[in-house]
Amino acid sequence: MKPILELKGITKRYPGVNALNGVDFSLNPGEIHALVGENGAGKSTLIKVITGAIEATSGEIWFDGTLVEHNTPAKAIDLGIAAVYQEFNLVPQMTVAENIFLGRFPQKKGFTDYKRMYTEAQQILDQLGVEINAYETVSKLTVGYQQLVEIAKSVSRNVRVLIMDEPSAPLTVNEMKYLYEIVRRLKQRGVAVIYISHRLDEIFDICETVTVFRDGRYIDTLPVSQTTKEELITLMVNRKLGNSFPEKTYRRGKKVLEVRNLSTRVVHDVSFDAYEGEILGFAGLVGAGRTEVVRAVFGADKRISGSIRIDGVEVKNRSPKQAVAQGIGLIPEDRKQHGALLHMSVKNNITYASLSDLFPKGFLKPRVEREAADHYVEKLSIKTPGIDQLVRNLSGGNQQKVVLAKWLQKNSRILIFDEPTRGIDVGAKQEIYQLMNDLVQQGMVIIMISSEMSELLGMSDRILVMHEGRLAGELTAAEATQERVLKLASGIEEEAV
Repeated sequence: MKPILELKGITKRYPGVNALNGVDFSLNPGEIHALVGENGAGKSTLIKVITGAIEATSGEIWFDGTLVEHNTPAKAIDLGIAAVYQEFNLVPQMTVAENIFLGRFPQKKGFTDYKRMYTEAQQILDQLGVEINAYETVSKLTVGYQQLVEIAKSVSRNVRVLIMDEPSAPLTVNEMKYLYEIVRRLKQRGVAVIYISHRLDEIFDICETVTVFRDGRYIDTLPVSQTTKEELITLMVNRKLGNSFPEKTYRRGKKVLEVRNLSTRVVHDVSFDAYEGEILGFAGLVGAGRTEVVRAVFGADKRISGSIRIDGVEVKNRSPKQAVAQGIGLIPEDRKQHGALLHMSVKNNITYASLSDLFPKGFLKPRVEREAADHYVEKLSIKTPGIDQLVRNLSGGNQQKVVLAKWLQKNSRILIFDEPTRGIDVGAKQEIYQLMNDLVQQGMVIIMISSEMSELLGMSDRILVMHEGRLAGELTAAEATQERVLKLASGIEEEAV
């Protein structure tokens, strides 16, 4: 079979670093081909070369047997190359159909042909098996459905090569079935898919071929059926990793947090307790209310009713500022939008929530601020050239550590991790897990929301399962299995809470 896409000797040099070094890559029509490697391995740079976002320093791109010279985003789109990234390129105030045809609305006699646009958009959604109304406003969709709109937008351009960068990151286990079905439908249409994911389970579920990158170099290409997770990890990190989840040697301490009859616009009558020295997991489908529960505890979402107690004392927590003052820190699902200040330095990110504590008299002392930042860079092993480095230039795992450092500097007692390892490579995941383990050993309370089942089962001491805004059940670590969690999350099984 003749490849639809070939890269030959692709090199991309930046001052002081080779982001890609003589990379070869080949993709066949209708192939689902995984790209794996740690953050910084060169995957993102390769994708930018393929989509024309950057030009390679040297090397050749061949598409359908023709040499592509001076590739640009417009040229890539014309060829039928599209990419769906972790950060969506959607206009929230516009409808699904308007987003699908953004910048190329169909015309009739000089005016937008809305009837045709909505009809064609709905046809694309129906062909993909996506249950979304083309008239729906994008802002009203869950993150998972917004992901599907991005895919539909690419398909509308007669895509021939679709690049999916961490497509499952916002999806629950249940929604993954829809994503897999869409990918298989694209394959049947002859569309080639480049699938990038840190979740190795997905590689074995959906992909046929896997290519490994490390330190900007091509390492190997293997049929998925002829490799194992252990082999891929060894190829990716050039070392063997131990068990995915750290061994727990601590015991639960006293009750710290009590939530009673909490209700918001989305959440209904939720009650739970959290203890020091424990990781309390929250499971559920997208839209079940997991994030909304912790946002209400953090004061980011308005409470309609219910009470929150810390150490037996009722607290208001009507705003994040009040919650932070009570020792609660939130590491949000979207760290780039809501967790880190990407255009500020590592130092500023670590200290900005604690400036009033560091400088109670209001006089900034640069030495004190630098010492505080240096302390957590060392303590959390944040890989950065220095504390003045902009956070946007760090890998996902190190960005996550910077957000964590901010709350540790603030002396938070209750830490809420919403999707703690989303978009983080396998090696950095283990570091985050170990940090979480160390923190609960020190007596902290950790509440963790995760859509990754292995993460929930591997890290949680207890799991609370949400279904349609209500608490559907509670499972201890010994009771929890993937089947039981999914039954509760889907409303198939109910348990007393």
